[in-house]
Amino acid sequence: MEVLKIATAGSVDDGKSTLIGRLLYDTKSLTEDKLEAIRKSSEKKGYDYLDFSLATDGLVAEREQGITIDVAHIYFSTPTRSYIIADTPGHVEYTRNMVTGASTSQVAIILIDARKGVIEQTYRHFFINNLLRVKDVIVAVNKMDLVGYSEEIFNDIRENFELLNEKSTYGEQRLNYIPVSALKGDNVAARSENMPWYEGETLLEHLEKLEIADVSDKSKFRFPVQTVIRPKTEEFHDFRGYAGKIYGGDLKVGDEVTVLPSLKTSRIKEIFFFDQTFDKAGAGSSVTLTLEDEINITRGDMLVKTDELPRVEKEINAIVCWMDNKQLRPGTKYIVQHNTNSVLSKIDVIRNNIATDFSGVLEANNQLGLNEIGEVQIKLSKPIFYDDYTENRSNGAFILIDAHTNATAGVGFING
Repeated sequence: MEVLKIATAGSVDDGKSTLIGRLLYDTKSLTEDKLEAIRKSSEKKGYDYLDFSLATDGLVAEREQGITIDVAHIYFSTPTRSYIIADTPGHVEYTRNMVTGASTSQVAIILIDARKGVIEQTYRHFFINNLLRVKDVIVAVNKMDLVGYSEEIFNDIRENFELLNEKSTYGEQRLNYIPVSALKGDNVAARSENMPWYEGETLLEHLEKLEIADVSDKSKFRFPVQTVIRPKTEEFHDFRGYAGKIYGGDLKVGDEVTVLPSLKTSRIKEIFFFDQTFDKAGAGSSVTLTLEDEINITRGDMLVKTDELPRVEKEINAIVCWMDNKQLRPGTKYIVQHNTNSVLSKIDVIRNNIATDFSGVLEANNQLGLNEIGEVQIKLSKPIFYDDYTENRSNGAFILIDAHTNATAGVGFING
Protein backbone atom coordinates (compact mmCIF):
# COMPACT_ATOMS: atom_id res chain seq x y z
CA MET A 1 0.00 0.00 0.00
CA GLU A 2 1.26 3.50 -0.83
CA VAL A 3 2.43 5.72 2.03
CA LEU A 4 2.02 9.50 2.04
CA LYS A 5 4.17 11.46 4.51
CA ILE A 6 2.62 14.68 5.85
CA ALA A 7 4.14 17.52 7.87
CA THR A 8 1.83 19.76 9.88
CA ALA A 9 2.49 23.27 11.15
CA GLY A 10 0.40 25.76 13.05
CA SER A 11 0.57 28.42 15.73
CA VAL A 12 -0.63 28.00 19.30
CA ASP A 13 -4.37 27.28 19.45
CA ASP A 14 -4.75 27.00 15.68
CA GLY A 15 -6.30 23.57 16.28
CA LYS A 16 -3.61 21.41 14.69
CA SER A 17 -3.91 18.59 17.22
CA THR A 18 -7.69 18.73 16.93
CA LEU A 19 -7.46 18.47 13.13
CA ILE A 20 -5.22 15.42 13.31
CA GLY A 21 -7.47 13.85 15.94
CA ARG A 22 -10.48 14.50 13.71
CA LEU A 23 -8.72 12.78 10.80
CA LEU A 24 -8.00 9.77 13.00
CA TYR A 25 -11.61 9.68 14.19
CA ASP A 26 -13.17 10.07 10.74
CA THR A 27 -10.95 7.36 9.26
CA LYS A 28 -11.78 5.03 12.20
CA SER A 29 -8.11 4.94 13.18
CA LEU A 30 -8.70 5.49 16.91
CA THR A 31 -8.81 2.39 19.08
CA GLU A 32 -11.83 1.89 21.32
CA ASP A 33 -9.84 2.45 24.51
CA LYS A 34 -8.35 5.68 23.11
CA LEU A 35 -11.78 6.90 22.06
CA GLU A 36 -13.21 6.06 25.48
CA ALA A 37 -10.38 7.97 27.16
CA ILE A 38 -11.16 11.00 24.98
CA ARG A 39 -14.85 10.78 25.90
CA LYS A 40 -14.12 10.62 29.63
CA SER A 41 -11.59 13.44 29.51
CA SER A 42 -13.96 15.64 27.50
CA GLU A 43 -16.79 15.03 29.97
CA LYS A 44 -14.46 15.75 32.89
CA LYS A 45 -13.60 19.12 31.37
CA GLY A 46 -17.27 19.89 30.90
CA TYR A 47 -17.17 19.84 27.09
CA ASP A 48 -20.29 18.94 25.13
CA TYR A 49 -18.06 17.66 22.32
CA LEU A 50 -15.15 15.24 21.94
CA ASP A 51 -11.77 16.94 22.44
CA PHE A 52 -9.86 15.28 19.60
CA SER A 53 -6.63 17.11 20.47
CA LEU A 54 -6.18 14.49 23.19
CA ALA A 55 -5.59 11.91 20.47
CA THR A 56 -2.21 13.42 19.59
CA ASP A 57 -0.86 15.40 22.54
CA GLY A 58 0.57 12.31 24.15
CA LEU A 59 3.21 13.80 26.43
CA VAL A 60 2.17 14.76 29.93
CA ALA A 61 3.68 18.23 29.51
CA GLU A 62 1.72 18.70 26.30
CA ARG A 63 -1.55 17.69 27.87
CA GLU A 64 -1.01 20.01 30.80
CA GLN A 65 -0.12 23.03 28.64
CA GLY A 66 -2.45 22.27 25.76
CA ILE A 67 0.37 22.73 23.25
CA THR A 68 2.60 20.56 21.10
CA ILE A 69 6.25 20.67 22.22
CA ASP A 70 7.90 17.81 20.35
CA VAL A 71 7.70 15.97 17.04
CA ALA A 72 5.30 13.04 17.08
CA HIS A 73 4.61 10.64 14.25
CA ILE A 74 0.99 9.60 13.88
CA TYR A 75 -0.17 6.77 11.64
CA PHE A 76 -3.53 6.18 10.02
CA SER A 77 -4.85 4.60 6.86
CA THR A 78 -7.76 4.43 4.45
CA PRO A 79 -8.65 1.60 2.07
CA THR A 80 -6.48 3.22 -0.62
CA ARG A 81 -3.31 4.35 1.18
CA SER A 82 -1.46 4.77 4.47
CA TYR A 83 -0.40 8.05 6.05
CA ILE A 84 2.34 9.20 8.39
CA ILE A 85 1.84 12.63 9.97
CA ALA A 86 4.80 14.45 11.51
CA ASP A 87 3.07 16.60 14.12
CA THR A 88 5.51 19.42 14.88
CA PRO A 89 5.37 22.45 17.17
CA GLY A 90 5.07 25.83 15.49
CA HIS A 91 6.87 28.17 17.90
CA VAL A 92 10.11 29.84 16.81
CA GLU A 93 12.10 28.05 19.54
CA TYR A 94 11.16 24.75 17.91
CA THR A 95 12.34 25.59 14.37
CA ARG A 96 14.66 22.57 14.47
CA ASN A 97 11.66 20.33 15.23
CA MET A 98 9.79 21.72 12.23
CA VAL A 99 12.78 21.11 9.97
CA THR A 100 13.03 17.54 11.26
CA GLY A 101 9.35 16.86 10.60
CA ALA A 102 9.28 18.43 7.13
CA SER A 103 12.56 16.97 5.88
CA THR A 104 11.04 13.63 4.80
CA SER A 105 7.51 14.80 4.00
CA GLN A 106 5.85 15.00 0.60
CA VAL A 107 3.01 17.30 1.59
CA ALA A 108 2.54 19.91 4.30
CA ILE A 109 -0.61 21.12 6.04
CA ILE A 110 -0.28 24.68 7.31
CA LEU A 111 -3.08 25.67 9.67
CA ILE A 112 -4.36 29.22 9.93
CA ASP A 113 -6.87 30.37 12.55
CA ALA A 114 -9.69 32.02 10.59
CA ARG A 115 -10.01 34.65 13.35
CA LYS A 116 -6.33 35.67 13.13
CA GLY A 117 -5.45 35.18 9.48
CA VAL A 118 -1.87 35.12 8.20
CA ILE A 119 0.49 35.96 11.08
CA GLU A 120 4.26 36.04 11.63
CA GLN A 121 4.46 32.33 12.47
CA THR A 122 2.67 31.50 9.21
CA TYR A 123 5.57 33.11 7.34
CA ARG A 124 8.07 30.87 9.11
CA HIS A 125 6.02 27.71 8.60
CA PHE A 126 5.74 28.39 4.88
CA PHE A 127 9.40 29.42 4.59
CA ILE A 128 10.61 26.12 6.07
CA ASN A 129 8.42 24.06 3.75
CA ASN A 130 9.70 26.08 0.80
CA LEU A 131 13.31 25.67 1.97
CA LEU A 132 12.90 21.90 2.31
CA ARG A 133 11.17 21.55 -1.06
CA VAL A 134 8.05 19.88 0.34
CA LYS A 135 6.18 19.06 -2.84
CA ASP A 136 2.64 20.21 -2.03
CA VAL A 137 1.21 22.57 0.57
CA ILE A 138 -2.37 22.57 1.89
CA VAL A 139 -3.40 25.79 3.60
CA ALA A 140 -6.17 24.71 6.00
CA VAL A 141 -8.10 27.73 7.23
CA ASN A 142 -9.43 26.33 10.51
CA LYS A 143 -12.13 27.39 12.99
CA MET A 144 -14.45 28.57 10.24
CA ASP A 145 -17.31 27.88 12.66
CA LEU A 146 -16.08 30.76 14.83
CA VAL A 147 -16.32 33.28 11.98
CA GLY A 148 -19.78 32.25 10.82
CA TYR A 149 -18.36 30.15 7.95
CA SER A 150 -17.64 33.44 6.16
CA GLU A 151 -16.59 33.15 2.54
CA GLU A 152 -15.28 36.73 2.65
CA ILE A 153 -12.90 35.98 5.53
CA PHE A 154 -11.66 32.83 3.79
CA ASN A 155 -11.02 34.74 0.56
CA ASP A 156 -9.17 37.51 2.43
CA ILE A 157 -6.86 34.95 4.05
CA ARG A 158 -6.28 33.29 0.70
CA GLU A 159 -5.36 36.61 -0.92
CA ASN A 160 -2.94 37.44 1.91
CA PHE A 161 -1.30 34.03 1.64
CA GLU A 162 -0.93 34.44 -2.11
CA LEU A 163 1.07 37.63 -1.49
CA LEU A 164 3.38 35.48 0.64
CA ASN A 165 3.45 32.77 -2.01
CA GLU A 166 4.84 35.25 -4.54
CA LYS A 167 8.10 35.15 -2.57
CA SER A 168 8.33 31.34 -2.71
CA THR A 169 9.16 28.79 -5.41
CA TYR A 170 5.78 27.08 -5.32
CA GLY A 171 3.57 28.94 -7.77
CA GLU A 172 -0.17 28.28 -7.96
CA GLN A 173 -0.14 24.61 -8.89
CA ARG A 174 1.23 23.24 -5.62
CA LEU A 175 -0.88 25.20 -3.14
CA ASN A 176 -4.44 24.36 -2.15
CA TYR A 177 -6.72 26.28 0.20
CA ILE A 178 -9.40 24.44 2.19
CA PRO A 179 -11.80 26.03 4.73
CA VAL A 180 -12.33 23.64 7.65
CA SER A 181 -13.63 23.30 11.16
CA ALA A 182 -11.62 20.55 12.82
CA LEU A 183 -13.85 20.66 15.89
CA LYS A 184 -17.10 20.26 13.94
CA GLY A 185 -15.67 18.14 11.13
CA ASP A 186 -16.48 20.54 8.29
CA ASN A 187 -14.50 19.70 5.13
CA VAL A 188 -12.11 17.40 6.97
CA ALA A 189 -13.42 14.04 5.78
CA ALA A 190 -17.03 15.03 5.12
CA ARG A 191 -18.17 17.89 2.91
CA SER A 192 -19.59 20.81 4.88
CA GLU A 193 -23.21 21.85 4.54
CA ASN A 194 -22.30 25.09 6.29
CA MET A 195 -20.08 26.27 3.42
CA PRO A 196 -22.01 25.66 0.21
CA TRP A 197 -19.90 28.37 -1.42
CA TYR A 198 -16.83 26.09 -1.26
CA GLU A 199 -16.90 23.64 -4.16
CA GLY A 200 -13.45 22.11 -3.72
CA GLU A 201 -12.31 18.84 -2.18
CA THR A 202 -12.35 18.00 1.51
CA LEU A 203 -8.97 17.68 3.19
CA LEU A 204 -9.08 13.88 3.11
CA GLU A 205 -10.27 13.80 -0.50
CA HIS A 206 -7.34 15.96 -1.50
CA LEU A 207 -4.86 13.78 0.40
CA GLU A 208 -6.31 10.66 -1.22
CA LYS A 209 -5.81 12.08 -4.73
CA LEU A 210 -2.32 13.52 -4.31
CA GLU A 211 0.33 11.81 -6.40
CA ILE A 212 2.79 10.12 -4.08
CA ALA A 213 6.10 11.34 -5.40
CA ASP A 214 9.13 13.10 -4.06
CA VAL A 215 11.16 15.85 -5.70
CA SER A 216 13.96 13.30 -6.10
CA ASP A 217 11.74 10.71 -7.84
CA LYS A 218 12.27 12.37 -11.24
CA SER A 219 15.94 13.14 -10.69
CA LYS A 220 19.03 11.16 -11.53
CA PHE A 221 19.73 7.67 -10.20
CA ARG A 222 21.63 7.61 -6.90
CA PHE A 223 22.42 4.45 -4.91
CA PRO A 224 24.49 4.90 -1.72
CA VAL A 225 25.80 1.50 -0.68
CA GLN A 226 24.51 0.60 2.78
CA THR A 227 26.25 -2.74 3.14
CA VAL A 228 28.05 -5.39 1.09
CA ILE A 229 26.42 -8.83 1.28
CA ARG A 230 28.74 -11.85 1.23
CA PRO A 231 26.85 -14.98 2.44
CA LYS A 232 28.94 -17.57 4.23
CA THR A 233 27.26 -20.54 2.58
CA GLU A 234 28.32 -23.02 -0.08
CA GLU A 235 25.25 -22.25 -2.19
CA PHE A 236 26.13 -18.56 -2.45
CA HIS A 237 29.89 -18.86 -2.08
CA ASP A 238 30.66 -16.37 -4.89
CA PHE A 239 27.74 -14.02 -4.28
CA ARG A 240 28.60 -10.35 -3.80
CA GLY A 241 25.65 -8.00 -3.49
CA TYR A 242 25.34 -4.32 -2.67
CA ALA A 243 22.36 -3.36 -0.55
CA GLY A 244 20.86 0.11 -0.25
CA LYS A 245 18.00 2.40 -1.22
CA ILE A 246 17.47 4.07 -4.58
CA TYR A 247 17.28 7.85 -4.27
CA GLY A 248 16.00 9.29 -7.52
CA GLY A 249 15.57 7.84 -10.98
CA ASP A 250 15.23 4.17 -11.80
CA LEU A 251 17.44 1.26 -12.75
CA LYS A 252 17.26 -1.69 -15.14
CA VAL A 253 19.28 -4.85 -15.57
CA GLY A 254 21.99 -4.07 -18.12
CA ASP A 255 22.35 -0.39 -17.23
CA GLU A 256 25.93 0.84 -17.11
CA VAL A 257 26.88 2.26 -13.72
CA THR A 258 29.91 4.04 -12.31
CA VAL A 259 31.16 3.40 -8.80
CA LEU A 260 32.19 6.46 -6.80
CA PRO A 261 34.80 7.41 -5.78
CA SER A 262 36.81 4.81 -7.74
CA LEU A 263 35.17 5.77 -11.09
CA LYS A 264 35.21 2.10 -12.15
CA THR A 265 32.34 1.04 -14.41
CA SER A 266 30.25 -2.10 -14.79
CA ARG A 267 26.70 -3.16 -15.65
CA ILE A 268 23.80 -4.23 -13.48
CA LYS A 269 23.59 -8.01 -13.48
CA GLU A 270 20.70 -8.64 -11.06
CA ILE A 271 18.25 -6.67 -8.93
CA PHE A 272 17.07 -8.46 -5.79
CA PHE A 273 14.21 -7.62 -3.47
CA PHE A 274 14.47 -10.18 -0.67
CA ASP A 275 14.77 -13.48 -2.52
CA GLN A 276 13.10 -12.36 -5.75
CA THR A 277 14.75 -10.85 -8.82
CA PHE A 278 13.37 -8.00 -10.91
CA ASP A 279 14.26 -6.46 -14.24
CA LYS A 280 13.98 -2.90 -12.93
CA ALA A 281 13.53 -0.87 -9.76
CA GLY A 282 12.40 2.69 -9.07
CA ALA A 283 13.12 5.51 -6.64
CA GLY A 284 12.41 4.62 -3.03
CA SER A 285 13.07 0.90 -3.52
CA SER A 286 15.37 -0.86 -1.06
CA VAL A 287 17.17 -3.49 -3.12
CA THR A 288 20.34 -5.54 -3.47
CA LEU A 289 22.30 -5.16 -6.70
CA THR A 290 24.92 -7.39 -8.30
CA LEU A 291 27.35 -6.28 -11.00
CA GLU A 292 28.81 -8.10 -13.99
CA ASP A 293 32.35 -7.26 -12.84
CA GLU A 294 34.13 -7.75 -9.54
CA ILE A 295 34.85 -4.29 -8.13
CA ASN A 296 36.07 -3.35 -4.68
CA ILE A 297 33.01 -1.57 -3.21
CA THR A 298 32.41 -0.68 0.43
CA ARG A 299 29.80 1.07 2.55
CA GLY A 300 29.84 4.79 1.75
CA ASP A 301 30.49 4.29 -1.96
CA MET A 302 27.80 5.28 -4.43
CA LEU A 303 26.53 3.76 -7.67
CA VAL A 304 25.29 6.14 -10.37
CA LYS A 305 24.51 5.83 -14.04
CA THR A 306 27.63 6.51 -16.07
CA ASP A 307 26.03 9.38 -17.99
CA GLU A 308 24.56 10.95 -14.81
CA LEU A 309 27.59 11.72 -12.66
CA PRO A 310 27.03 13.95 -9.59
CA ARG A 311 29.38 16.68 -8.43
CA VAL A 312 32.45 15.49 -6.53
CA GLU A 313 34.02 18.17 -4.32
CA LYS A 314 35.98 18.68 -1.08
CA GLU A 315 34.23 21.98 -0.40
CA ILE A 316 30.48 22.65 -0.32
CA ASN A 317 28.15 25.58 0.21
CA ALA A 318 24.99 24.81 2.10
CA ILE A 319 22.06 26.28 3.97
CA VAL A 320 22.33 25.00 7.54
CA CYS A 321 19.66 24.87 10.22
CA TRP A 322 21.50 24.85 13.55
CA MET A 323 20.10 22.54 16.23
CA ASP A 324 22.67 22.73 19.01
CA ASN A 325 22.83 24.95 22.09
CA LYS A 326 26.53 25.46 21.34
CA GLN A 327 26.90 28.08 18.62
CA LEU A 328 28.27 27.18 15.19
CA ARG A 329 31.46 29.12 14.52
CA PRO A 330 34.16 29.13 11.80
CA GLY A 331 37.04 26.75 12.45
CA THR A 332 34.96 24.21 14.38
CA LYS A 333 35.05 20.59 13.23
CA TYR A 334 32.09 18.27 12.72
CA ILE A 335 31.37 14.98 11.01
CA VAL A 336 29.33 15.39 7.84
CA GLN A 337 26.99 12.41 7.49
CA HIS A 338 25.98 12.41 3.82
CA ASN A 339 23.88 9.33 3.00
CA THR A 340 26.08 6.42 4.12
CA ASN A 341 29.29 8.46 3.91
CA SER A 342 30.88 9.96 7.05
CA VAL A 343 33.46 12.70 6.44
CA LEU A 344 35.36 14.92 8.87
CA SER A 345 34.75 18.59 8.07
CA LYS A 346 35.67 22.10 9.18
CA ILE A 347 33.35 25.10 9.10
CA ASP A 348 35.14 27.59 6.85
CA VAL A 349 32.80 30.59 6.53
CA ILE A 350 29.38 31.55 7.88
CA ARG A 351 28.15 33.92 5.21
CA ASN A 352 24.88 35.15 6.65
CA ASN A 353 21.79 34.42 8.68
CA ILE A 354 18.61 33.86 6.67
CA ALA A 355 15.40 35.48 7.90
CA THR A 356 12.57 32.94 8.00
CA ASP A 357 9.95 35.48 6.92
CA PHE A 358 11.21 35.78 3.31
CA SER A 359 12.68 39.23 4.09
CA GLY A 360 16.21 38.25 3.03
CA VAL A 361 19.52 37.76 4.82
CA LEU A 362 20.92 39.21 8.03
CA GLU A 363 24.44 39.72 9.35
CA ALA A 364 25.58 36.44 10.91
CA ASN A 365 28.50 37.84 12.94
CA ASN A 366 30.40 34.63 12.18
CA GLN A 367 28.05 32.46 14.19
CA LEU A 368 24.75 30.60 14.10
CA GLY A 369 22.71 30.02 17.24
CA LEU A 370 20.09 27.45 18.14
CA ASN A 371 17.21 27.37 15.61
CA GLU A 372 18.93 29.86 13.29
CA ILE A 373 19.33 29.21 9.57
CA GLY A 374 22.29 30.47 7.56
CA GLU A 375 24.51 30.02 4.51
CA VAL A 376 27.71 28.17 5.37
CA GLN A 377 30.84 27.10 3.51
CA ILE A 378 32.30 23.78 4.65
CA LYS A 379 35.64 22.15 3.88
CA LEU A 380 35.80 18.33 3.84
CA SER A 381 38.67 15.93 4.55
CA LYS A 382 37.74 13.96 1.42
CA PRO A 383 35.37 14.52 -1.52
CA ILE A 384 31.68 13.64 -1.39
CA PHE A 385 29.44 12.92 -4.37
CA TYR A 386 26.43 15.17 -4.22
CA ASP A 387 23.68 17.04 -6.06
CA ASP A 388 22.17 20.39 -5.22
CA TYR A 389 19.26 19.91 -2.81
CA THR A 390 16.89 21.45 -5.38
CA GLU A 391 17.78 18.61 -7.78
CA ASN A 392 17.78 15.66 -5.38
CA ARG A 393 16.55 16.03 -1.79
CA SER A 394 18.27 12.89 -0.54
CA ASN A 395 21.64 13.36 -2.20
CA GLY A 396 21.70 17.09 -1.47
CA ALA A 397 21.11 16.88 2.29
CA PHE A 398 23.40 16.01 5.19
CA ILE A 399 23.63 16.26 8.95
CA LEU A 400 26.43 17.69 11.08
CA ILE A 401 27.44 15.47 14.01
CA ASP A 402 29.38 16.62 17.04
CA ALA A 403 32.32 14.22 17.16
CA HIS A 404 32.63 14.55 20.95
CA THR A 405 28.99 13.96 21.93
CA ASN A 406 27.82 12.09 18.80
CA ALA A 407 24.75 14.36 18.83
CA THR A 408 23.15 15.78 15.71
CA ALA A 409 24.15 19.45 15.77
CA GLY A 410 22.68 20.67 12.49
CA VAL A 411 21.17 19.75 9.16
CA GLY A 412 22.34 21.09 5.83
CA PHE A 413 20.99 21.52 2.31
CA ILE A 414 23.67 21.82 -0.38
CA ASN A 415 23.33 24.73 -2.80
CA GLY A 416 26.58 24.60 -4.72
